[in-house]
Amino acid sequence: MNLLNTLKNRARSTAKHIVLSEGEDPRVIAAAEIIIRDSLAKITLLGQQQKIDAIAKEIGANLNAITIQDPNNSQRANNYARILHELRRSKGATQEESQTAARTPLYFGNLMVAANEADGCVAGAANSSANTVRAAIQSIGLEAESKIVSSFFLMLIPNLSKNSQQDETALLFADCGIVPDPNAQELAEIAIATADSAKKFLEAEPKVALLSFSTKGSANHHSTEKVREALRIAKARRPDLMIDGELQADAALVPEIAEKKAKGSPTAGSANVLIFPDLNSGNIAYKLVERLAKATAIGPILQGLKKPSNDLSRGCATEDVVNAVTITAIQAMS
Repeated sequence: MNLLNTLKNRARSTAKHIVLSEGEDPRVIAAAEIIIRDSLAKITLLGQQQKIDAIAKEIGANLNAITIQDPNNSQRANNYARILHELRRSKGATQEESQTAARTPLYFGNLMVAANEADGCVAGAANSSANTVRAAIQSIGLEAESKIVSSFFLMLIPNLSKNSQQDETALLFADCGIVPDPNAQELAEIAIATADSAKKFLEAEPKVALLSFSTKGSANHHSTEKVREALRIAKARRPDLMIDGELQADAALVPEIAEKKAKGSPTAGSANVLIFPDLNSGNIAYKLVERLAKATAIGPILQGLKKPSNDLSRGCATEDVVNAVTITAIQAMS
């Protein structure tokens, strides 16, 4: 059984309630039917009932077991506005602004999670990542120990070797979607958060590689110095963590190369968490692996929030929505 099927079985075991903010999108409606059919989660779609029903009829989707709510006409909106205003008034938000925001699907969905009336939220099929993530941060807030929200991709890479005993290799790539140019402190936080995510999703000991164009001082540059400082910070905060850097990608992944370039490293040659030094390298890397290695890329999966909320690509397919809900349900388990 591959990892994605394992994750779906875990999601089935808890029946979490996930709200889909873009309930008038045909891909989201089709995904909702699949999620209910496969018992992956309980689903609420946000949008106008008539529009959703019309689209469902057009694409042949059965929504009998799915709750539909229109934020504009919901009695809950006033309570959600109070929650949002309490969270945002120190930033200058007015009651009127909170009332308006709380009736938009992006905010309404996340405020359902903040009010403990849903376990997680998924959006981004029709909204930009900036707007989707902003709504999540402002409505749900950060974990106590988090200073930033970052993201990772769960990369399921087919094993092409005939000698391999496994069908796929599972890796976490971070950050590939949120933080453009993290400083050393932020890079360390991304590494720690992604290691914790790896433990939850891979159910394996995280082995974290802080990537660079240099391995163990083979080159000197301000960007390699940032990675070394991030390693120092991460080790000080989490001495239990198996983490090393700076490592080139081949040294992080290939045992024979690790033996030559980073002998004695606790993670080189066997890393399952790859931390990229900036968003350029992370985003380019995951897209290359997805396209050239025909990998499944699930994400961006947000980390650092108090409760789960995740972003979709506007180019997503129905399957991507199903996968995002599966991941969100698992995040909601703890």
